[in-house]
Amino acid sequence: MLFAGLTSAYIVSSGSGYWVWLRLPNAFLYSTVAIVVSSVVLQIAYTATKKGSGRRGALLTAVALALGLGFTYFQFEGFGDLYARGNSLAGDGGVLNIKGTYGEDFTMSRKGVPLVFENGNYFLETDTARQTALNAEIEELWNGSSSYLYMLTLLHLAHLALGLIGLLVMVAKGYLGRYTATEHIGHWSGTVYWHFLGGLWVFLFLFLTAVH
Repeated sequence: MLFAGLTSAYIVSSGSGYWVWLRLPNAFLYSTVAIVVSSVVLQIAYTATKKGSGRRGALLTAVALALGLGFTYFQFEGFGDLYARGNSLAGDGGVLNIKGTYGEDFTMSRKGVPLVFENGNYFLETDTARQTALNAEIEELWNGSSSYLYMLTLLHLAHLALGLIGLLVMVAKGYLGRYTATEHIGHWSGTVYWHFLGGLWVFLFLFLTAVH
C-alpha cells in the first residue's frame, strides 16, 4: 500500500508544475536481472529443501543470497550515477544543475507540456517563436522526480535488508539440518517474502522506466 500510494502520488505530481524526466541508470537494469535470477534460484532451493535435500537447499540459498547482495551493489551504483548527474535525495541541487544530454539523459515539462532546450535556454514546446525563456523560473526549483526515485528505491532496499537477513538465517539452518522434508516452514516463508521483494522491484522498475 505504501508503494502504491507513492507511485500514485508520483503520477499526480508529474502533471503539476515543472517536472524532470530522468533516464534510469543501466545499473538498475542489472540489479533487476540479479533479483529475478535470485528468485528463480531460491525457488529451486526451496524445492530441494522440501524434498529433504537440506544441504543442497542451503547451497542454492547461499547463491540466491549472493545474487541479492549483487542486486544491492548495482542499486548503489545506480544511486552514484544519479548523484553524479546532479540528482539528489532532497532534490535541492537545482534543476539547471542536472548534467547530461537533454533529450537522452533527462527532459523537462511544465504541467505536462514538454520543454525544448535550445542555445542554453528552455522554452515551452508550444512557444514556437522561442520568445519566452523559462530559465529564471526553473533555476532554483526542487527536483521532485529525483526525490521520488530515491524514496521508492531506498524504501525497497530497506525491505530488502530484512530479506537478506532472512536468507542468511535460512542458509545457516539448512547447513545445520534444521530443515527437513516435513519441517521447512521457515524456508517456505522466507522464499515467499523474497519473491514478493523481487516482484515489487520488477513493478517499480517497469513503472519508473515507463513513467519516469
